[in-house]
Order: sequence, then C-alpha cells, then structure tokens
Amino acid sequence: MDWKSFADRFEPMTCILSVEKLADGGFGAVRIVHGNGKYIDSLALAAGGVEIGSDKRAEFIPNSEYTKYIPKDLNFEDVCYRCAVLKEPMHNIVRASRYPFDIMVFMMPLESDDENLGCCTFTQILLPKSDDNLASATISAETALEVINTCIKLREDKPFDEIMQSVIEEIRAICNAEYCSVLLIDETLRQCAPLAQAKSSDAVLAWVENEDELDDDFYSLVESWQDTMAGSFCLVISDEHDMEYIRERNPRWYESLSGAKVKSLVLYPLMRRGQLLGYIMAVNYDTETTQHIKDTLELTTYFIASEIANNRFIDQLKTLGKTDVLTGVMNHNAMNARVSELSEGPETEEACKMGIVFADMNGLKYVNDHQGHLAGDILLKNAAMVLQSAFPGEEIYRAGGDEFLVVLKNTDETDLRQRIEDVKKKSDLFGNVSFAAGYCMLDRGKDIRAALSRADQLMYEDKANCYRMNPKLKRRD
Repeated sequence: MDWKSFADRFEPMTCILSVEKLADGGFGAVRIVHGNGKYIDSLALAAGGVEIGSDKRAEFIPNSEYTKYIPKDLNFEDVCYRCAVLKEPMHNIVRASRYPFDIMVFMMPLESDDENLGCCTFTQILLPKSDDNLASATISAETALEVINTCIKLREDKPFDEIMQSVIEEIRAICNAEYCSVLLIDETLRQCAPLAQAKSSDAVLAWVENEDELDDDFYSLVESWQDTMAGSFCLVISDEHDMEYIRERNPRWYESLSGAKVKSLVLYPLMRRGQLLGYIMAVNYDTETTQHIKDTLELTTYFIASEIANNRFIDQLKTLGKTDVLTGVMNHNAMNARVSELSEGPETEEACKMGIVFADMNGLKYVNDHQGHLAGDILLKNAAMVLQSAFPGEEIYRAGGDEFLVVLKNTDETDLRQRIEDVKKKSDLFGNVSFAAGYCMLDRGKDIRAALSRADQLMYEDKANCYRMNPKLKRRD
C-alpha cells in the first residue's frame, strides 16, 4: 500500500499510524508510517518535543516510532491501539498543556498488509486553547447521565465536605475501583490534603489515608506527577506496560505505587482558569471499561474543579468578612457574633471554664499624632503579635481602635492572671507596645455582656494604675 499517496489525499493534517500486535494480546511500538505535507511540517516543528513555533527542525523518517517527534504519551498509545488493533473509530478533543492550542482528532481503522500490525488514520485540526478542561468530544448517553447525576449532587444543599464525599463514592462505584479520592494541593504553602476518599470493603491496597503522612516529602512526590504526565490531560495506568513507563520516567513514584499494591490508576488534574487545584484519582479500577471511565472523569473533573474553586472563593470571603485586615486577628463583626452566640446559647459546663480578657493599648494616639499613622499601624500589628504569642490558639478580636478582646476556653483565674503578666513581659520585646488589661471568668448563669463590662472596668483600673506609676505615659494617649 502506498501510504504516502493515501495520506496526501486528505486536506487536514493527516498521517497513517501502525501499532505492533503482541502475542499476549497487548501492543508494542506505535509508528508514524507516513503523513501528508501539512502533518510532516507540524512534526518537523515539534521534533523531540520542541514547542511548535520554534526554528528547530528534524527530517521526517517514514515508519519512525512516534516518540522521535512527540513526547511519549500513554493516552495516545491507548487510542492508537483501540483504533488500529481493536478497530474502533475515534473522535476526541485533546488538551495537552505542552501545546498552546487544543487538537480535534479523528481516527479510522485501516486494513493492514501485515498481520502483525494494525493501522489507522490520524487526522488533527488545531483549535483555540480552551480556558478549562471541559471535554467536548462525543460521549455516550450512559456517560452523560452519570455526569449529570454527579452535577446534581454537587448542587445539593449540604456541607461541601459531605457533598464531595457522596460524589467520590459514586465515582468509585462507576470505576469499580478499590480506592478513589480528591486530593487538594496548595502550591504556595506546598501542602496537600484529601478532600474526600472512598475505599471498597475488600480493598487490599495500602494507600495514604492518614493526613499526618501528607508531609513535604509526600508533596514533592505529588509535585512530580505533572512531569510524569508530560503535558497530557490525564494519566491512565492500566497494565504492566504502563507501569513500566512510570518506572522509567518516575522511579520514586513507581516504588510508591508498587508498595501500595497499585496495579491500575486513572489520574486527572483539577484545573480552574490555569490553576492546579488538585487531583482526582481512581486506583485499581475496572480496566475493561477504561474508555468509559476516562470519558466520565474528563467531564466530571471540570464540574468538580469549578465547585472546589467556588468553595475556596466563598471561604476566602468568609475569612475576609471576619478578619481584621491590618492585624490578622478577628474583627469587630466576628466579635459581636461570638458575643451573641455566648449570650444566647445554653449554659454549659464548657462555658463555666471560659474567660475573657480586655486589652487596651497605651500610647497609640501619641504615635499617630507624632510619628504618623503608618507607625501607628505597625504598633497595632506588633500588639496583635504580642497577644497571639501570649494566647496561642485562643480567640483574639480587635474590638476597635486600640482595644482587643481575647476569649479563652478551659481556663481559670490563676491562668488568666499569668497570661496577662505574660502579655506585659512579651510587650517589652517590642519597645513601645504597652497594654492595660482586665479579665473576668464566665460564671454559670452570668451574662457574657456583664462579664465584658467587668473586664472592661478592670482594664481601665489597670490603665489608671499604670498612669499613676508612669505619669509621663498619660500624655502619650
């Protein structure tokens, strides 16, 4: 067969691919038999993985393995096998981060003169880059229904963690997998944590389930996944051939997977507007339905990523709504909400072990008047740092201006007095930070507002005593 003449009859970029059939039913080398002029030109520009648009060119050699011109891609090899050997026509949208465009792909099986080879056409049309990873290829009605059901779950009126747990359990059932999870990552803090996990009752794999194990070493392993994916939109490991690819490309991850008894894996990055939010994975899944699983997850990850991004945004708004922007402690609105909660809530044993501290800065007005408000802002920040150091893990509020409120759990009067002394000692480390402070325990049945009034009164008595001992300080208020 004159494959060159055949390929030249196609108007879009087209090549002929061959796939080596193995005796065990698997496949070997995937080769580019020949292509039309447009396709060969595109390969010449991308030879050896060089980005399209560079001036590095390489001569096309017919019947070369595809990895001579583009990076090894397990997803590409899988669709070639299915089309050339299993005789399944293929149509898909490929979104690879290594290219500044998306690719619409059409593939059709061909007869081969060699019984040891399967052949197919590969036609590609370049498309403008999509902002997100929403798939637009043809999908089955079954896949569409499953994705719709997932989307409905995502809109349920439940806590976000509960929704994601329900979704990941359904995905595990669709994949018939031993383990599924959504793993969130924070590239700034270099942290990762599971958002939701689902595991079959008879699972034998040893996977990471303890968040204490998700340390920096584990994060660095997760960080390596992007390089292993080599710009592909997902990673599918379905057999020993694929595991060998992981062993060659990422030995450390291979050892981790082998140690966890992972034999198959589907991994999709969760992307939103170019930002990597995390990954969704299915481990030891039903490899007989690999394409269905890929189609389902490709669509589902778009909606899950969108919900995660929206949830993060809402959390950020909530944080901003209750945080004092200058000092980083909680603000006046958050304090009022907490006071209302304690005032209107039931009397509990826990409430009887709570204490409050009012702390008022000395000298802020003097600093603002004589050194400027920037110096005053620095003084307020230092004051907040002193309180955070003296009351680690406790609720600290900026009541307004130069006043702060601290709410402590599981405390007593002795502890409160010691903490206030600690505040004054730590204040000395910042030179001009000075506090007057008062405290009060929340007795059973005592109204929080009465306790606040008592603590406020003691704070002013402390301030008056401070002025008696340091008359010059008074002029600084």
